Amino acid sequence: MILVTGGLGFVGSHTARALLDRGESCVLVQRREPLLPDDLASLAGRRVFTERADVGDLAALLEIGHRHPITSVVHLAGSVPWPPGAQPPLAGARDAVGSLLNVLQAACDWQVARVGLASTIGVYGGAAAPSPLGEDVPLPMLAGHAIPAFKKIGELLADYLASLTGIEIVNYRISPWGPGGNPMSPFTAVPQLVHATARDTAPDFSALRSPAYAGDGFDMCYVKDCARAIALLQLAPRLSHRTYNIASGRVLTNGEVAAAIRKLVPDAQVELPEGRTPGSGPELYLDITRLRQDTGYQPAYDTDRAVADYLAWLRAGHPR
Repeated sequence: MILVTGGLGFVGSHTARALLDRGESCVLVQRREPLLPDDLASLAGRRVFTERADVGDLAALLEIGHRHPITSVVHLAGSVPWPPGAQPPLAGARDAVGSLLNVLQAACDWQVARVGLASTIGVYGGAAAPSPLGEDVPLPMLAGHAIPAFKKIGELLADYLASLTGIEIVNYRISPWGPGGNPMSPFTAVPQLVHATARDTAPDFSALRSPAYAGDGFDMCYVKDCARAIALLQLAPRLSHRTYNIASGRVLTNGEVAAAIRKLVPDAQVELPEGRTPGSGPELYLDITRLRQDTGYQPAYDTDRAVADYLAWLRAGHPR
């Protein structure tokens, strides 16, 4: 039975479905009241179990192992002091690192076979190497944002503790977009383009850290592909590495998404200035050779299919 922290969140809910599709049973742990969506509710109490717990509370986390025979852990709950200002800086940092250590402590106590940890494409920020970036590219000891900073910390702790505990701890460097994600992301205009189209309004790019141009983009993986890749890695009989890029292996630009939207909604308000943001760095995309070799993974969603799926999800009544 696989325990998924943040199991009803953005990536967690899709990962749970991907694991269930492969015949696994899951315990979905969520800090808020865990309410199963309709497509999982029919499996409640048989192959899907929900637990309300904060991974910052070690005792509550360990108690879950008394109720369920946990054999593997996918840690997708955010071990990051985010959003800004939610806690005093030192308290937030202490809770973030402590939450990760709690998950690893529980994994040791339960003697699980494998722990998968969600990292991020953001750890490559500032890397002095051309794309496609492989997992062995040296990472700078700097981070311009809390998320990559704490994901780097998590990767270092994972590598250190894997060597000492004997538990296989694997880092998943992800970059997901799609249903359930934040439509007001500060990093990409893509989700806002789709959400605005579903609302029949102009996109609101006010949350972005810089203006949106058609040529802006980086490697993003549709969340259903991302979840399937996580499931494949988590269930693989043998893995050859401790870190894997989970990506599409190419740049997804705002203009490409806008073009896919126009095929479905010709009058969508998705006009963007041409070119790229002035001063933007080189295009960032990842090498996914390791993932393909060890799992046979291939992306199932091209841009057109992903945009159509995302729009259908929003038009089915999900939050816009």
